[in-house]
Order: sequence, then C-alpha cells, then structure tokens
Amino acid sequence: MSLRYLSAGETHGPQLTAIIEGLPSNLELDFEALNFELARRQKGYGRGRRMQIEKDTVSIVGGVRHGYTTGAPVALVVENNDWKHWQKIMNIEPIEGSDEEKRRVHRPRPGHADLNGGLKYNLKDLRNVLERSSARETAIRVACGAVAKQFLEHFGIRIAGQVTRIGEIEAPPHNLSIDEMRRVTEESSVRVVDAETEKKMEAYIDQIKADGDSIGGIVECIVEGVPIGLGSHVQYDRKLDGRIAQAVMSINAFKGVEIGIGFEAGTLPGSKVHDEILHNDELGYHRGSNRLGGFEGGMTNGMPIVVRGVMKPIPTLYKPLQSIDIDTKEPFTAQVERSDACAVPAASVVLEHVVSWEIAKAFLEKFGGDSIEEIERNVKGYLSQLENY
Repeated sequence: MSLRYLSAGETHGPQLTAIIEGLPSNLELDFEALNFELARRQKGYGRGRRMQIEKDTVSIVGGVRHGYTTGAPVALVVENNDWKHWQKIMNIEPIEGSDEEKRRVHRPRPGHADLNGGLKYNLKDLRNVLERSSARETAIRVACGAVAKQFLEHFGIRIAGQVTRIGEIEAPPHNLSIDEMRRVTEESSVRVVDAETEKKMEAYIDQIKADGDSIGGIVECIVEGVPIGLGSHVQYDRKLDGRIAQAVMSINAFKGVEIGIGFEAGTLPGSKVHDEILHNDELGYHRGSNRLGGFEGGMTNGMPIVVRGVMKPIPTLYKPLQSIDIDTKEPFTAQVERSDACAVPAASVVLEHVVSWEIAKAFLEKFGGDSIEEIERNVKGYLSQLENY
C-alpha cells in the first residue's frame, strides 16, 4: 500500500481535514510534537493578524489508539478558531441575502487562483476559489508531514529547514550540524542562523510592509540519515528527486525548486559539479562532496538531501494592483483579503514537511511492511546487504 493522503476544507471553513492511508501499525506518535510543528508554521516575522487569531492544533480522530497507529487510515482535523465569524458566509446550507451579506468576491486578485478558478469551474463568486486555494491549506499538509517526520525519525532520518534569502537580503553560508541548525533557526524570527542577517531581514520586511507591498525569498531543507537507494532510475515517476520537486512546486506561491547546487550546475564544468565516489571501512561507499544534493539517477546516494525552493511575494497587497470586475468588465483595484507582508519563514516549515512526506513515501515503497517491526527487519536486512556489497 502506497502512503497517501487527501485533504479537504476551506480557509474560513470550520476545519481542515486529512485522511492518511498506508501508515504501518505500531508507530508511536508524539502529539505534542505534532502540534509543535503546526505552531512553527504560524511563526515568523512579517505574519499578519490571522496568526494571532488561530492557534492551530491537530486532533486525531481515527487510526490511532493509546498513542500508536493501528494500520487503519489516520484521520486528522485542524479546526478554524475564527469559524464563529464566518458561519453565515461559509455555511453549507443555501442562504438568502445580498452579495454584500454573502461576501461575494467578483474582483479577482492578480497572482491568485481567483480568475482562473472562476473561469475553469464556472463560478461567479470567486470566494469559492480563494477559500480552497488559500495557503491556509498548508496547515493540514504540515500536520500530515509531521506524522511522516515522526515515522522517519524512528529510523534515524533527521530534517531541518532554514531561510537563505528574503528579497535583497541573503544569509551567509554556515557549517552548523543539523541539530545545531534546528536549535538556532527555531530561536530566529526569520529562521536564519546569523543574528546580523536576522536584524537586516526584519528591517527590510518592515520597510516592505510600510510600502503596502510584500516580499518573497528562498528556503532550504536538509535531510540526513537517508539510506542509499530510495527512489529508482527505471521509470520517470519513480525518480525521488523528481517527486520532491513536484511536491515543492505544489506549495502555495512557490515558483522554483533546485536540488544540491541546482541552477548553478549550468554555469560550471563537470569537474566542479559531480561528486567523486570514495570508499572506506567506516563509511562504505560515499561521496567526497555533495554538490548534487544527495541524488544521482533519481535515487538517494547516502549523502544529505538538500532542497531549495523560491517563494514569490504574496500577491494580496495593501496597495492593490489593477484588476477587472467580472460583473461589469470595468477596471477596478483588486479586493484585499487579510494577508502577510512576508511568509518566507513559514514557507521554510512547509518545505520541511512536504519533503518529509515524499521521503517517507519512498521509504515505505522501498521497505514495505504492515507494521513498524516488519519494516525494521526489512531495513536491517537491506543495510546488511549494502555493507557486504
């Protein structure tokens, strides 16, 4: 059974829901850790008022008993604490009233799904589009990814994320261990390890906000402890780096992804791109560098996985861009919904969790098993095979 999930729910609806299928039995879940990951998504300098309204927590309403998964589908719920203000507007029952009472949206915002979705689904109230296309949906994606992260940590796979750029401000490189990086970025308002860069980024975001604008940036995820051989070269849709790239590009507002040195590889000769193969008794087969970000031929090579994604500026602006009223076809300034000046630190957290999900999925495809104990035996046998190769 392949690991998968489906989510449902709207940004101002009563809750977000997901059902995870394919988790093995006997995986112990740390509920505080799940909610800690959701809280991380809501942090970050530049976030708007909504983060003060919603304190996201996840409830598990199926598939877990006495702290352990049972092998049945796991059902997750993230409630919307602001639902009381939207019960009439978002009610599933028909309501009578004016467009104003229904909060009908008929002026699409540039950069959003509003107009495309309205045209595609023949919806004259664009709220039906924006409610589902909102980045609020990433809350339930983080919840699912947090479950996957705990599964991976059971097998010694550790994941951390950081911000490498916000607008014009770039964070300097560092050599911190993954555990130290986790600790330092968690204490940073913008998820960087350098205190001076943090101050510069905060001032930069303040200026962007004062101008009524928004700003994007680049985030990075690093994964250590991944065994050689996740993914496969034999078919396009089994290449794990390709599947990670798709997952990253599916995050709201992400417009680019790279693995390892990424686009820089197009500017360098091969001798400065490829990682030499080495061997010793302690490490076995390994690489002398990690420019390819832990992948060769669509498969993990045992080096840390390094993934970066670029997030565009949030398109909802407090100095709205011009748009067209779909009722009158006349030019208008786009309607404004609550928004953030910068959500790049939060995007770093989302990146961690979509990458966690794809690695967990590939891990289960490789090692199979209906229980944690069966998977442990399979992993042990495979690692023994690698040692004897």
